[in-house]
Amino acid sequence: MSQLLGEILLARAKVDPATLERALQAQAMLKDEGGSEKLGAILLRLGMVSGRDLAEALAYQQGWLIAAPTEFPELPILEEQISPRFIREYQVIPLAESEAEVAVAMADPGDRYTTQALALATGRQIMAKLLSPADFETQYEKLYGAGKSSMGQIVDNIAAREEQDDFGDVEQLKDLASEAPVIRLVNLIISHALERRASDIHIEPFENRLIVRYRIDGVLHETESPPRRLSAAVISRIKIMANLDIAERRLPQDGRIKLRIQGKEIDLRVSTVPTMHGESVVMRILDKGGVALDFAKLGFDEDNLKTFIEVLEQPHGILLVTGPTGSGKTTTLYTALDRLNKPDVKILTVEDPVEYQMPGINQIQVKAQINLTFANALRSIVRQDPDVIMIGEIRDLETAQIAVQSALTGHMVLSTLHTNDAASSVNRLLDMGVEDYLLTSTITGILAQRLVRTLCTHCRKPYKALPEVVEQMGLRKYAKSGDVTLYHSVGCEHCGGTGYRGRVSIIEMLPMTDALRSLVMRHATSGEMRDQAVKDGMETMYENGIKKSVAGVTTIEEVLRVTRED
Repeated sequence: MSQLLGEILLARAKVDPATLERALQAQAMLKDEGGSEKLGAILLRLGMVSGRDLAEALAYQQGWLIAAPTEFPELPILEEQISPRFIREYQVIPLAESEAEVAVAMADPGDRYTTQALALATGRQIMAKLLSPADFETQYEKLYGAGKSSMGQIVDNIAAREEQDDFGDVEQLKDLASEAPVIRLVNLIISHALERRASDIHIEPFENRLIVRYRIDGVLHETESPPRRLSAAVISRIKIMANLDIAERRLPQDGRIKLRIQGKEIDLRVSTVPTMHGESVVMRILDKGGVALDFAKLGFDEDNLKTFIEVLEQPHGILLVTGPTGSGKTTTLYTALDRLNKPDVKILTVEDPVEYQMPGINQIQVKAQINLTFANALRSIVRQDPDVIMIGEIRDLETAQIAVQSALTGHMVLSTLHTNDAASSVNRLLDMGVEDYLLTSTITGILAQRLVRTLCTHCRKPYKALPEVVEQMGLRKYAKSGDVTLYHSVGCEHCGGTGYRGRVSIIEMLPMTDALRSLVMRHATSGEMRDQAVKDGMETMYENGIKKSVAGVTTIEEVLRVTRED
């Protein structure tokens, strides 16, 4: 007997037990009412699982092959024998034909009625493969639709309304933003961003056009955009979803959208700012299921991880994670908290904003408008008897002083700073006004990090590094003998033609040693502290990046893009 579909989805962590139970209850209710529907169809219709995940589980259960993207034809096949109406109703896409058989992709390859009907219509044997719902919609539109993109079709359905300089009638704007085509247009922009693994969606109105850009693996890419006349409708729709005031277009606003798309719980952090030609909107995509709280996946190698864990598991002190905005600091801190999160440890965080909600951890959202600042929140949470305190960012002297006092009174404090490397973090705190003797007593370690794009394993191309490059960049110590092999990014369908897929951290971990404490007391420069840390055995970010380049994880160009070696 084949394994049950629900068991396969559970084993693959595509659904949780509670979700599966709800779907089974819905199936049972339908049966009691005299109806019937397959479990997979219910999960898909309720948005509990993505079409791709369901297709892979079904293929595993039934022993079917899944139609690959490269198998779909450029032009329709067998148009005379199979009507577009039949193709739409029974979700079938003919793939290829020979004298003896016709290969088709179907939503249900086990549907005997459909395969028999196709055999009668073509007079040949039918070889069926599984077709995911998303692939069907894409291929049907491409082969049998009006020859336009989905966005083009939606735009055509929206009545042309000339944009006015002053939208005095807020109700009219709200009505336009609530029309079905505008809703579908915004949903399409968000779903395309998820399909392309974007971390941010930028919607920017200019004088003659509206530009939509996705940030993928840290780099912005422009994509298909709606016409300029629809900018007010699109932006108003997003503001309605985020519970923002659509009548207020002169001041920045922040909000949040919660969605369930493709079987995933998605949070969108929305920011709007007024510009010369309208409001610019940026949506940060927070995929709850897409965050890997695993140090190895983040880019920590064995030596750095050992040092980091030793510092993290100290009973008290301050552990700082530094780097520019978007360098993965928050993810590293959440991973550290996940390791510390045990029943006998009380953890409190103060964040702006709370990006991911973690069970078992008390998280506080900063609200400046009611004077709930980092400093004010920290004064209260010290009285909550925590073991570990996480501060989203040390921004000023007051917050830094409370962090130091918390560490002195027996708490483990985790926080972030915006500095270029680990050594300069101490100077930043000294510049803020924190006393040197307090820093030497409390700081136990500093981690600096950047994110580099990882090479696509399907298309990366190896090449032999030139001897002068090996010498100049110090590659020899990472490849003891023979030629040093590096990799070029090429580009293929798996990585969207960029040559890269995903990102990984390059890091430097600075534990506070007695030699460094002496330098802090002398107010030494960050350069002197960095040199001492290297003497104490610290591997710099540049060296960590070069090591990953030689290992084929990334390219030399990516490492040089985000670091510099003095």
